[in-house]
Amino acid sequence: MFRNTREGLALALPAAIFSTLLFLVPVCILLSEAFRAGGSWSLQGYIDFFSTPLNRTVFLRTLKLGVLVAGTAAVIGYAAAFCIVNLGPKSRGKVFGMVVLPLMISPVARTYAWIVILGRTGIVNEAITGLGLSDTPLRLLFTETAVFLGLLQLFLPLMIISLVSAMENIPRDVIPAARVLGASWIAVFFKVILPLTKEGLVIGGTLVFTGALTAYITPAILGGSKVLMLETLLYQRVNVSNDFVSASVIAMILIVMSFSANLLLKRIATARS
Repeated sequence: MFRNTREGLALALPAAIFSTLLFLVPVCILLSEAFRAGGSWSLQGYIDFFSTPLNRTVFLRTLKLGVLVAGTAAVIGYAAAFCIVNLGPKSRGKVFGMVVLPLMISPVARTYAWIVILGRTGIVNEAITGLGLSDTPLRLLFTETAVFLGLLQLFLPLMIISLVSAMENIPRDVIPAARVLGASWIAVFFKVILPLTKEGLVIGGTLVFTGALTAYITPAILGGSKVLMLETLLYQRVNVSNDFVSASVIAMILIVMSFSANLLLKRIATARS
């Protein structure tokens, strides 16, 4: 037994060292840059960042959209995952393939589809003007709604995949037994489904929230300069202003927000269970 354990550690050690170096070294470099302002170590970079109204607005907008996208994806994801796991084997494979298919398409192409839908000459505006609901096309692009829809469509498959994997591990007779004992569907969800799929929710929520925070292409195209998010602001600080200290601060804020979301979701899931 000891020999097998030792061999396992010997095999895993190079991968662990490589992963640690690949993750920790860039983060340590980023951390050192984020706390350097004027050649000395301080929190001045963070103070300067949050003292600017524009930066506070971008931070709050990014946090709000991340929460909205993750929450909406969880609601839609639970309904979709419940339907998928209750399908027959052949139908389940086809539907699950349709869920995974968008992940194989370029984010640029998927974002362009929203331009076709929401543009001034897009499908939605043509329908609105055609029905006589408005005389002029509405400005649907370069709004928070457009960014929200784009991010939701981009990361929803990750939530569905995580929840399907979790729901497949629920014993088949648990939900029917709860229904026979008189539990409503709301009680079944909160007392049975949610506790048994908490790990899938934590993984899916973390992936969707982090993805919404760090996405660049979708906010840049659908939001433009009118709906800045932290990732687009980071791009501007690096490529336009050459302000690497401020860019490092933004990057550290994104990392902290991502880890905080994961810890919060785990805490909520543990409390629910």
